[in-house]
Amino acid sequence: MCGIVGLYLKNSALESQLGKLFEPMIIAMTGRGPDSAGFAIYGDEVSEDMIKLTLQHEDEHYPWHDLASLLEETFGTSVSVLHNANAAVLKLAAEEEPVRKVIEEFDSSIRIMSVGRSIEILKEVGLPENIAERFNLAGMKGTHIVGHTRMATESGVTMEGSHPFSTGMDLCLVHNGSLSNHNRLREELEHKGIHFETENDSEVAAGYLTWRLREGASVEEALQGAIEDLDGFFTFTVGTKDGFAVVRDPIACKPAVMAETDDYVAMASEYHALSTLPGIENAKLWEPDPGKVYFWGKG
Repeated sequence: MCGIVGLYLKNSALESQLGKLFEPMIIAMTGRGPDSAGFAIYGDEVSEDMIKLTLQHEDEHYPWHDLASLLEETFGTSVSVLHNANAAVLKLAAEEEPVRKVIEEFDSSIRIMSVGRSIEILKEVGLPENIAERFNLAGMKGTHIVGHTRMATESGVTMEGSHPFSTGMDLCLVHNGSLSNHNRLREELEHKGIHFETENDSEVAAGYLTWRLREGASVEEALQGAIEDLDGFFTFTVGTKDGFAVVRDPIACKPAVMAETDDYVAMASEYHALSTLPGIENAKLWEPDPGKVYFWGKG
């Protein structure tokens, strides 16, 4: 059992309050996931010729500026560094794959949590309240955010097994449920070049989306394919640069509730996670239909 929450702001005047609005939502899911928690927040977008990487390391005092200096020397460009607990957000004008290679060669113990122009993924083992405080979630700004609280079942309690999972540039996935065909799918996807770091079945779902997107599918098409190809029970929320998508398996075994007002669209595994949102008493509320892909965002 896990908890999923998401919030997309339709009213840009609320962007400075995104973290403050979202913090009680993810904390409300503690009962569904006390082992670890994480979130992917979108905002502070860089230009088309730049990338933004979120990195984490076990050492809270890791010398990120040493890495930044190497990247500046290698790519001949300035690198900005924002340090947040044991994480850092780096921005630079370069291509993703060469940067990944430099980071791996510099220190293989650095974990690349996300790459894109807008996304930042932060996650850790522990209670959601503690993780929100650790990364100063309440002070964060942005356009939209998805989060997850995990109760470990099929794999151990580790930061690697916590959600969200990155699925590509500015893309991530959070999952509530379990997949029955993940071992077979893992083997098939590995043959297609998808790399896995954990035994977590949710990472297989993320890897499936990565593969479909590499093959040219849209996010909606990839999720429609997931409905057909993934066996088991699931509710997925997928974050994109422009918004987020929600889909439940054809039986809709795992709970989900949506809320929409003129100011926002929100989703959660349980209604009480939405109860602190402004104007929730007048929101349109519904359960997502089984086997249907929903998407909210720009464009």
